[in-house]
Amino acid sequence: MKILIVEDEAKTGDYLKQGLSEAGFVADLVRDGMDGLHQGLTEDYDLIILDVMLPSLDGWQILQTLRRAGKQTPVLCLTARDKVEDRVRGLESGADDYLVKPFAFAELLARVRSLLRRGKPREAENLRIADLELDLIRRRVMRAGRRIDLTAKEFGLLELLLRRQGEVLPRSLIASQVWDMNFDSDTNVVEVAVRRLRAKVDDGFDVKLIRTVRGMGYVLEDPQ
Repeated sequence: MKILIVEDEAKTGDYLKQGLSEAGFVADLVRDGMDGLHQGLTEDYDLIILDVMLPSLDGWQILQTLRRAGKQTPVLCLTARDKVEDRVRGLESGADDYLVKPFAFAELLARVRSLLRRGKPREAENLRIADLELDLIRRRVMRAGRRIDLTAKEFGLLELLLRRQGEVLPRSLIASQVWDMNFDSDTNVVEVAVRRLRAKVDDGFDVKLIRTVRGMGYVLEDPQ
């Protein structure tokens, strides 16, 4: 079983990593919110232990972004705050369990094992942002109730952008993920594909979802 720990307190993070490793788990530790979001989106984990108070990006933002991207990995939130509204917020944001610091490692381990026994939820069948919806089962795309016909590569590109929504994706990553090829700076296949996808997904709609970040890549996000 593979667990991601997102914890910026050095002592707590090291303590959790060592304890979970000794309990037989494979544990990855990151200490920053942006790193935690990247790992959660790109790697396959059985469970995420997520501190709420993190630098650069807090736990609530990470959790909400993961859920919007269709990631249903079980999440155990850690926080120093014991207010009822904080616990409610965590659960409403998509957390599967909530543990207040300081905690006994035995209790955390019991909660981890309980979450893992429930089994990993099935990946979401639909990915959404604003009024755009991608149906993974039927391979169908709708925007504002209008059907959008895409080629297989355009569908794969849109799926990647939706799964990583809000994250700027470099051309090299897109080329490797969608075309299974090493990016060649002399090749404009990514630019052409994004232009065609944008024409289908954004043209004719007031809100534009696909944005070019000059010198970096492309991002799909809701500007509202």
